[in-house]
Amino acid sequence: MKGELDNATASMAKLWGSELLGKVVDECVQLHGGYGFMWEYPIARAYADARVRRIAGGSSEVMKTIIARTMFPKESR
Repeated sequence: MKGELDNATASMAKLWGSELLGKVVDECVQLHGGYGFMWEYPIARAYADARVRRIAGGSSEVMKTIIARTMFPKESR
């Protein structure tokens, strides 16, 4: 809100959050076994929601590109 967050830092936070969510939900699906894939159970819906977060609103690959551009600016290429 103060305008202090730059694109690279925001991308790092979004990438970290979405990847961590994916790992946690994947472990939860493993814990639930076959129930993890049955749509009637909340874990299956949570898995689908977590997966779409890696795609929607800027994919993880786009976030990695934004971060890399900050680390390796054009002047150093």
